[in-house]
Amino acid sequence: MDRPLRVAVIGAGPAGIYAADHLIKADPDVTVDILDKLPTPYGLIRYGVAPDHPRIKEIVTALFRILDNPRIRFIGNVAYGVDVKPEELSRFYDATIIATGAEKDRALDIPGIDLQGSFGAADFASWYNGHPDVPRDWPLEAREVAVIGAGNVAIDVARILAKTADELLVTEIPDNVYQALKASPVTDVHLFSRRGPAQVKFTPQELRELDHSPNVEVIVHPEGIEFDEGSLQAMRETRHVKMCVDILQNWAVRDPRDRPRRLHLYFLQAPVEVLGEDGRVVGLRTETQELTGDGWVRGTGEFTDWPVQAVYRAVGYLSTALPDLPFDTRTGTIPHDAGRILDLDGEHIPGMYVTGWIKRGPVGLIGHTKGDAGETVASLLADADKLQQAPAHDPAEVLAYLEQRGLPYTTWAGWQKLDAHEIALGEPHGRKRVKVVPRDEMTSICNG
Repeated sequence: MDRPLRVAVIGAGPAGIYAADHLIKADPDVTVDILDKLPTPYGLIRYGVAPDHPRIKEIVTALFRILDNPRIRFIGNVAYGVDVKPEELSRFYDATIIATGAEKDRALDIPGIDLQGSFGAADFASWYNGHPDVPRDWPLEAREVAVIGAGNVAIDVARILAKTADELLVTEIPDNVYQALKASPVTDVHLFSRRGPAQVKFTPQELRELDHSPNVEVIVHPEGIEFDEGSLQAMRETRHVKMCVDILQNWAVRDPRDRPRRLHLYFLQAPVEVLGEDGRVVGLRTETQELTGDGWVRGTGEFTDWPVQAVYRAVGYLSTALPDLPFDTRTGTIPHDAGRILDLDGEHIPGMYVTGWIKRGPVGLIGHTKGDAGETVASLLADADKLQQAPAHDPAEVLAYLEQRGLPYTTWAGWQKLDAHEIALGEPHGRKRVKVVPRDEMTSICNG
């Protein structure tokens, strides 16, 4: 290519931002536009990470430095496939990287999962994080709640449900979330893991934070604290597994404390049915599992019914298909070869690339997206001489097109206005920020 490369990145979460960072570091002339359907950057860091996790949210500081580079331009409130389509992007960009992540709940195929009172963890996280595209009401009516899952998202959901609203008031939760949590009658949250304590996906830090609330008693039920050779091997080979097991074993034998709410952890309990009456959740049935020697489990035929009035499934995120792009519904990913998007015949679609969870599935921590983005960017740059040059190469033409369409897009400068506004809302109350929730209010503040 005989002129500087221009690239569009679709998605302003960590995966998209890291891809842009790799691009500008690898090529001193490339410029990148990051487009997102939300008016704000940071993706699941803003709308997926629990608000009482300030240390995890500190990654925003690193992402801010990347986005603040003048060769990277943020364009928010522009939805791929709705506001701009692939053929329109090809007018303005030589290549496009899809980094839309995964924000939906993976299905759990058991009877009763669709009863009233059965929820997905991703939907719940979007609600308590003030996502502009979800309803502002949430039915917190249950005294006893089940959470299904053995990862950090399950821990987040269980902790938010169990904590008192006043404990969370110092965070950035919107006022409607605070009011709903304050009215919650919950007394007991029950978290069920299908496998044993050596197979959980919690990080030690997440696990320890469960026990920090003065109002929540964490109870580890010892019946499921079992180990086979596969478990022992995992503990020997992986330090964080051993740390989690040690924490759980200590909690299982400690004396109970008198606290108003309880968070119960059960292992080797697989959900088999959500029980209902009159269309509403009245319980969860689980089957006791046994370890098979290799860290996996099988059912024992012994069932237990737990009297809960709500069930939250935290069994994984799922990406959604995008218009005019191939999608593997089995894995929830876009087919690719080292980040090059492949059509139904296995051929590379010229100029189209993918990175992040929609490339490899919703696994791994935020840091894993860096290496993922590096592979994709290496493929793109290797193809640079074969890319078809975009006819409208002036960066101003993209914005002129959006304005012609009447789209109220947001910018990096606009986000900084909204960021300052939210921080100012929180200052009188000793809070880091108070999130603005309505989309039109966010775009109005961004655009002055």
